[in-house]
Amino acid sequence: MAGLTSSSVGKKFLMATSAMFLLIFLLVHLVANLLSIKAIFGENAFNVASDFMGYNPFVQFLMQPVLGFAVILHFVMGFVLEIKNKQARPVQYGFNNRAANSTWASRNMIISGAVILAFLVLHVYDFWVHEFNYKVIEALPQDSTRYWGELHAKFADVWRVALYVIAFVLLGMHLSHGFHSAFQSVGANSPKCFPMIKKLGKIYAVVIPAGFIIIALYHFFTN
Repeated sequence: MAGLTSSSVGKKFLMATSAMFLLIFLLVHLVANLLSIKAIFGENAFNVASDFMGYNPFVQFLMQPVLGFAVILHFVMGFVLEIKNKQARPVQYGFNNRAANSTWASRNMIISGAVILAFLVLHVYDFWVHEFNYKVIEALPQDSTRYWGELHAKFADVWRVALYVIAFVLLGMHLSHGFHSAFQSVGANSPKCFPMIKKLGKIYAVVIPAGFIIIALYHFFTN
């Protein structure tokens, strides 16, 4: 780990591998949360899935810490690389029209990343802190019927829904550049494969945020 973090290439590699793990997590998380659309799946499907993940030792004591580590690693490496890039180029050349040569998302990954990080703090407060309080602080008995109602109640407030929607829009912009950039950083940039990866990234960057937005709006409008 020390060797990887000592160079920019190593930092980019760590950032890319953590990003790939998070890409898989986002897809799994979306599929699980789609089960909360009562009009299609009813309440029980989401309750069963949530109860399994909430009490399964493999998820709780292995996957959850790995996820937390991946999130921290990804954002730390991102901020460190951004600082180093700015230090390496302290003067912005007037003739370099960056807006014409790159997208807003690629130029402002640090901004979208910071907003997403702030959203994650809210998300952790909304759900993980609540679960920790339920299971550890209050030590309440396992109740496999509570999850859908708790999730549904979270989206009763318009301000929370608005924050979620804004965060997911920025997540889409972040993914529109970050998806193919992660593959590029680990060497998957051959002329044959890379165009396909970029197309897949564009689809992913739309489908994942749109799915989460639909879930938030569904719960808000059915409250």
